[in-house]
Amino acid sequence: MTSSILTALLCCFFTGAFAQQRDKYEFERNLPVYADSLLQDLTYPLAWGNSPIKDFKKWKEAARQKVFDCMLMPPPEAPHMEATVLFEEHRNGYTARKIEIRLSRYYTVPAYVLIPDGKGPFPAINILHDHGAHLFIGKEKVIRPLSCEAPAVIKDAEEWVSGYGGQFFGDYLAQHGYVVFSADAPMWGERGQKEGPKREKYDVIAGNMMMYGIDLSAYMTYDDIRGTEFLAQMPEVDADRIGCTGWSMGAYRAWMLAALSDRIKAASAICWMVTTDEQLSFKYKRTENGGFANCLPGLRRWLDYPHIASIACPKAMLFINGKQDKLFPVAGVEKAFRIMHDTWKSQGADDNLETELWDIPHSCPIEAQQRTLQFFQKHLK
Repeated sequence: MTSSILTALLCCFFTGAFAQQRDKYEFERNLPVYADSLLQDLTYPLAWGNSPIKDFKKWKEAARQKVFDCMLMPPPEAPHMEATVLFEEHRNGYTARKIEIRLSRYYTVPAYVLIPDGKGPFPAINILHDHGAHLFIGKEKVIRPLSCEAPAVIKDAEEWVSGYGGQFFGDYLAQHGYVVFSADAPMWGERGQKEGPKREKYDVIAGNMMMYGIDLSAYMTYDDIRGTEFLAQMPEVDADRIGCTGWSMGAYRAWMLAALSDRIKAASAICWMVTTDEQLSFKYKRTENGGFANCLPGLRRWLDYPHIASIACPKAMLFINGKQDKLFPVAGVEKAFRIMHDTWKSQGADDNLETELWDIPHSCPIEAQQRTLQFFQKHLK
């Protein structure tokens, strides 16, 4: 190879490696430059108060159906929700089981169930794990792993629980008399990738799922609904006293589940509520603005997050957000809280909606778990 050819190739390499910017562009900080215009055009015509439907029950039915429409095709249900007990151990005041449930004709789902000692039926909680850009564990984030799990799983869970104040949220609830259920969401724990968990692959896989005409985030919610149906069928559970809770993505899952499942009587959501105009704005210096984990195609053209959560009205709902939470701007949280309170007030049920801003970052401290227990004791016990 002559020196002139080598020089030319090196020039091409360095030009490609370092001259990555163009003078004209259309996207900045992961948003389109016309983001403000997009936000102005979001009028939420199906929101309660905007919708031409004035009968609240009929509005709930229409709004819920629109959410399901945007969730695309559900996973086909199996003829029976068969469950197999894989392992069982007794703990301090309750029994822990690892089970596998057939939630769909396509797949089975690993889950943990905690059953209090004594005579049931007991109230029950579907506890929904977080995202955290950490996919190696799922259910093990909120329930202490059973001794049958690999040492790496147990170690990872013990380290992750620091975000929960060092306490396994699900075990805490079981010790206070609740049947507790938690399942891996798609892409987490034992529902992850053969090649190992890689956060950057989540979006790629979510895009591929859309090519099949289905939505990965929706599958998570469909599974949460089906998992709650399984919980209601357990002989140890009082089907009229089922709640749900979670932190971060688990909080999103909790209020979505409360909105879409009549099985849920009360829900607590810790650190996930905001309005889209604040979440997807250029106001804040961040590049994380949501993502495929809560992406349902086209839904923002009809309903914002607090409008969807309002489908749960008049159920008992607790929302806790943090003033120091950089993922959810306080202005958007307060606006969302006002929207939800307006809905609950319109139905004479504002006493059932509790919204609180704490001086905490994006976390689920022991105090938030204690507050959630207090809330459930009031509404489910």
